[in-house]
Amino acid sequence: MSFRHRISSAALSIPLLIAVLGLALQLLEPQAVLALRHAVFDQFQRWQPRTAAEAKVRVVDFDEESLARLGQWPWPRTRLAELLQRLDGAGAAAVGFDVLFAEADRSSPAAVGALWQVPASLRGALAGLPDHDEAFAAALAQAPAALGFVAVERGALPRDFAWPFRFVLSGAPQVNGLFHFDAAVMPLPVLAQAAPGLGAISFVPDPDGVVRRVPMVFRLGGATVPALVAEVLRLEQGARNYTLLADGEGRLAGLRVGSRELATNERGEVWVHYARPDAALYLPAWQVLAGEVDAELRGRLVLVGSSAQGLMDLRFNPVSGPMPGVEVHAQVLEQILAGDVLQRPALAPAVESLALLLGCLVVVLATARAATPLALGVLALVLGGLGWAGWAAFSRHGLLFDPALPALTVLLAFAAASVIRHIAGERRQRWIRLAFSRYVSPNLVEHLVAHPEQLALGGRRQVCSFVFTDLAGFTALMDRLDPAEAVALLNRYLDEMIGIAFRHQGTLDRIVGDAVAIMFSAPVLQADHACRALACAREMAAFGAAYAAELAAQGVPFGHTRVGVHTGEVIVGNFGGKAIFDYRALGDAVNTASRLEGANKYLGTQLCLSAATLAACPGATVRPVGRLMLRGRSEALMTYTTVEAEDGAHAAAYTAAYALLAAGEEGALTAFEKLAALRPEDALVRLHLARLHAGARDDLVVLEGK
Repeated sequence: MSFRHRISSAALSIPLLIAVLGLALQLLEPQAVLALRHAVFDQFQRWQPRTAAEAKVRVVDFDEESLARLGQWPWPRTRLAELLQRLDGAGAAAVGFDVLFAEADRSSPAAVGALWQVPASLRGALAGLPDHDEAFAAALAQAPAALGFVAVERGALPRDFAWPFRFVLSGAPQVNGLFHFDAAVMPLPVLAQAAPGLGAISFVPDPDGVVRRVPMVFRLGGATVPALVAEVLRLEQGARNYTLLADGEGRLAGLRVGSRELATNERGEVWVHYARPDAALYLPAWQVLAGEVDAELRGRLVLVGSSAQGLMDLRFNPVSGPMPGVEVHAQVLEQILAGDVLQRPALAPAVESLALLLGCLVVVLATARAATPLALGVLALVLGGLGWAGWAAFSRHGLLFDPALPALTVLLAFAAASVIRHIAGERRQRWIRLAFSRYVSPNLVEHLVAHPEQLALGGRRQVCSFVFTDLAGFTALMDRLDPAEAVALLNRYLDEMIGIAFRHQGTLDRIVGDAVAIMFSAPVLQADHACRALACAREMAAFGAAYAAELAAQGVPFGHTRVGVHTGEVIVGNFGGKAIFDYRALGDAVNTASRLEGANKYLGTQLCLSAATLAACPGATVRPVGRLMLRGRSEALMTYTTVEAEDGAHAAAYTAAYALLAAGEEGALTAFEKLAALRPEDALVRLHLARLHAGARDDLVVLEGK
């Protein structure tokens, strides 16, 4: 089989194999795929959290202030009975306790009598006083309140216990797939039997600890039981029954609570659409007991829990991070009441698989038949379309479709097809690149190999960035050293400087003695050419300083490197005649970069860059030099120099002083005098201080030389 046929076969089979692998991952859903999917859904929620509307939900909070005012936890059950009576009297529609009352109240009179060493007569008198748990049970029996229990893997189940609710099955003889637990930690029997509602307060977080879904219904032993949220909704409506809505195969599709119907997944979970934290949701327990917030309670669904540090059941959500566990219940209730519920439809895997296959097919065909820029455009459209579709489904309809795995599979299929396609062409062109890269810039060779039609005289206008470097004092070094030794030192210097330029994808414009000129965004357009030029210039300056220090330690005064950087419009192309031509740039921007390099000599800086370059590199750490009036220019040019990380504080102080100078403020002289006292070696500080002493009142610096 020929090489071309092998390439053609691989171009189809390898992307196909990648698509099949993507479909397998879609079907099997390993943990890595779920983690990626959850990361995307979390980001959607961060971009568009649920809008917290005026809802019927409030949280009565055992917060730090309530504990400080009324005593540390646990509180006597008589106080909780008083709290519940307050809530009921204020008109709360239903109350849910996100608290587990599994142990007897140790502050009850009988318990205190048994604990303390008291006479038998007093112990008997204490035993005759009302029990705190019974007082709380009596309050529970008179209010629409639900207590929480915790489902666990091992332990005991309540025997001969009459649950206060009933489940009805619709659509199938049984429901499969619910979370199943063998045991539960229940409230005290006296409380459980008195409470009108009992609901699970258990969560099933994802492996990263984030609560993204909350089960509305569980299997506990042989019984079906609701979550606390469902019980609060049932009590609000005075209903008795839950209806499990299943399809013909026993997969749960929803849960009807009274007149409300909740869309769930097969495991009985609802996806939580989180809102940002809302302080209005919480009412301190001490204010409720004091009767100060009765108006906030009328007609509300109330959850009782704690945000206190010592008691907090800490959970995590994708929008705001850590939160009290009771807030999960509250947010679920809020979104159910508001109708703003997230859903991952049952057909989501099929839709995602179809998108994966179609996306792979489109990008592989584009890679095989279109030019690389067009193929990249098709890839961008496919990836953008997948991302937009997932986001639109979430933001407009509350539907969760995963664009991540299809997009990743499409990207891998495109990469494989592109690599295979270019292997043959790369082999044909390799010998040309190897031959010519020894004489001109590698990126120029690549460009001419790809576009041989541009091997012709002429030029075009475009914006480019330029880096000019010069080596101060090298002429004097030539007079001191043996010429062969001096040339060896210079060759090593130039070799590294040009290597730095090539690493940043710069084009070597020219070498004149010890000076180097580098051009960016020609012949290959580079959207980030200004940032590349600045990064290249910084690395060149750092190398020049390190190389000079290395030679100085050997007793060789090599001199220091000066660098100028500028961005502007030039004519770029091939100039010369029929016999020979030279690829270079012509224009004022080239001359300006050269003059900025020379300005370092007057300014005392090592690197000087223009505002035109800096404007395209907003994250660069620089400090202003001044408005330079360069020779041959009619307008001043705003210039800057770079700042090392360790000089951040000094640079900030310098920038503040410079702002005074640029504004013509009187305090500029004092500010620069202070800086000079702290950093006398700072050449820019010395320059502006000397100018101020000479009568200057602004930042305009006129340069007479180069």
